[in-house]
Amino acid sequence: LSLHPHIHMIVPGGGIDSNGKWKNSKKKFFLPVKVVSKLFKGKFLSYTKKNFDQRKIKDEEQFQNIINTCYSKVWVVYTKKPMKSAKHVVKYLGRYTHRIAISNARIKKYEDNKVTFSYKDYSDHNQIKEMTLDDTEFFRRYMMHVLPPNFMKIRHYGFLGNRNKEERIKAVRTATNTKNPGPLLIDYEQIISDILKRDVSICIKCGQKRHYQLE
Repeated sequence: LSLHPHIHMIVPGGGIDSNGKWKNSKKKFFLPVKVVSKLFKGKFLSYTKKNFDQRKIKDEEQFQNIINTCYSKVWVVYTKKPMKSAKHVVKYLGRYTHRIAISNARIKKYEDNKVTFSYKDYSDHNQIKEMTLDDTEFFRRYMMHVLPPNFMKIRHYGFLGNRNKEERIKAVRTATNTKNPGPLLIDYEQIISDILKRDVSICIKCGQKRHYQLE
């Protein structure tokens, strides 16, 4: 539950050239990670200072302390290998975009105004351990992960940006010879089964498939 600000980005493995043809990036190399880390830090802090110049940030002393701290730290950019399919990408990102801080399964008990929960200790070979906190401290840490009002959690850029989105996606599909998959048919039973990690169509008491009686 510690505060760990970070950004997930999905980038295409290529783009459309000036001739309207799709050009793939190299299979074994995408971008130099160390260069991207320094460039991202520089650009991010540059735009942050620009906002301060526009008087969007009021406390000058506090702002400068934050900037100095950010400049002194090494920023890390991690590039993950391409996943098998779009479904795997959505499932991976769904853990971050539609869940806050901690899942119910990690909360082990609540007794005497204390909350016990499990966590992964990355400093100890990713061992699963348990921690107990006063409920007020647990709630304080939890609230650090709740986004402020009007904060945009997900943004889209490039051919997925809102402006001319349909035309750009159509151009990408044409260049890559990809068909429009059509509307997604959602299987709510499968989604709930994935979340609970069990087949919800099976009765937990008798072990048989559930039957529905219509009246």
